[in-house]
Amino acid sequence: MLAVLSGILWNLFGRDHFNREVVEITGELAIASLPSKDAPKIEQREAIIALGRRINTSVSLFDERLNPIASYGRPVRSPSDSRARRGRGGRSGPHLTLALPDGRWLVINVTRPGSPHPLVNLILFLGTIAVSVVIASYPLVRRLTRRLERLQEGVEQMGSGELSTRVKVEGRDEVAGLAQSFNDAAEKIERLVDTNRMLLANASHELRTPLARIRLGIEMLEKKEDPKRREALKRDIDELDILIDEILLMSRLEAGAQLNRSGLVDLVGLAAEESVYFEHCSVEGSAPDIYGDPHLLRRLIRNLLKNATEHGEPPVFVDVEAKDNMVILTVSDTGRGIAEDEREKVFDPFYRASQSATKDGYGLGLALVRQIAEAHGGTATVTTEGKRRSAIRVTLPISPGK
Repeated sequence: MLAVLSGILWNLFGRDHFNREVVEITGELAIASLPSKDAPKIEQREAIIALGRRINTSVSLFDERLNPIASYGRPVRSPSDSRARRGRGGRSGPHLTLALPDGRWLVINVTRPGSPHPLVNLILFLGTIAVSVVIASYPLVRRLTRRLERLQEGVEQMGSGELSTRVKVEGRDEVAGLAQSFNDAAEKIERLVDTNRMLLANASHELRTPLARIRLGIEMLEKKEDPKRREALKRDIDELDILIDEILLMSRLEAGAQLNRSGLVDLVGLAAEESVYFEHCSVEGSAPDIYGDPHLLRRLIRNLLKNATEHGEPPVFVDVEAKDNMVILTVSDTGRGIAEDEREKVFDPFYRASQSATKDGYGLGLALVRQIAEAHGGTATVTTEGKRRSAIRVTLPISPGK
């Protein structure tokens, strides 16, 4: 397209400008070198021959009636031809038609003997531009296509089941952005699949215990009615129901379920409401309302209080404060705390810290706390609060998207 456009522009503007200059120069030379129209024809012929030899091209002279007077070289079209008047020429090539002041016409073939046809020149001109564009753009295009090929290979490997596949991000253009998006999507898919596999494996293991107790309790009830056994069965069923509910909630959050964050939630109020169900628990501090899902945030606070009560030592303290457009919720107790090498592991599903291994629970409470916090754009970490060596800190943005 660049070559064709260049040729059209040259044909429309460059050549005409060149031709006008040639016409003016030729006219001045002709007037200066040709004899007057009253001169003998033989003298005019000799002048035309001399002019043709001087400029080394075909030249013809016509009188005011367009009758030929003299010519040199190959014959050219008469000015009576409309095409000739426009200088388009014919088989002899393009020419210039010049009207002399005395009424005569001078026609000059602008193609020199032995020079290629103008069409050939045009083709060579366009071809040279096209080849130059190809040579100049090939390294860039080839580099781009190689990156796309590597990205395609990564997609194919991902499709074949290699979820750990990643592609190299090169440059800062759209292809690099596409590669980065692919890596982000691949990482999320791998994490989601691994989490689901882990949940399935751990859930199948953890569900066996309450199911076995329920089965045994039913068998004993069939032999003898026992109110205590019936109550134990009810607790086992409730425990199983809670476990299934937490597993489903974790799967929904891990899958990126959309949360209803359109309403304002008072974290201090939620913490005060939930602390009523736990002994030796106090709530302090103040903070503005935040946008979030009230049911999930209530679950977050409940899990934090339950974790501090069951795996720590009373009293339990809940502190809420606002800082840098964030609300910080800290739940702490006076227990011995979590070992430093386990502070990240406690947020993994079904993981129980060493001091909690002998206590009831399935290791899902803090995993849900982190997932709910991250779903709201926040974080959950293990920290210390002065003399309180055991503390979980949750940071949540006040406004959505911050």
